[in-house]
Amino acid sequence: MELYLARHGELKPEEEDPARPLSDRGRQEVESAARAVVQLKPPPAAIWHSGKLRAKETAEIFAEHLKPPQGVQQVEGLAPMDDPQVAQRMVEERREPIMLVGHLPHLSRLASLLLVGDAEREIVAFHTGGLVCLSHEEGHWWVRWLRTPELAAE
Repeated sequence: MELYLARHGELKPEEEDPARPLSDRGRQEVESAARAVVQLKPPPAAIWHSGKLRAKETAEIFAEHLKPPQGVQQVEGLAPMDDPQVAQRMVEERREPIMLVGHLPHLSRLASLLLVGDAEREIVAFHTGGLVCLSHEEGHWWVRWLRTPELAAE
């Protein structure tokens, strides 16, 4: 089973917009990532996001390109300071691939929890607009690939 973890794109400064939507650069980061992974195998069945505006916008951009059959859904347990064990349980109950769109430190803590069993060890550094694919096989998680805006520019 594949788990795609995506960090929202760059956001507007709070003084410009307190809701903190994606900036123009953030939209470009996410559009670039979505175009690059449009042929994901296997594609995500659903895209879940935290409900924060920047995560929702990011999830919607990915959905435009990936067209997940179960659509885009706001899910509790994906906010920046939420316990990653909640997301771990939700993910491990699934059989089909899924994409989670979220924030730091939650995404980093979730990836670390899945990979090494310790949410406090930073194993994956998530850049804005970055995407990591984890695979679950025979009871173990491993990093299949990652994509950052910096790598895409090379």
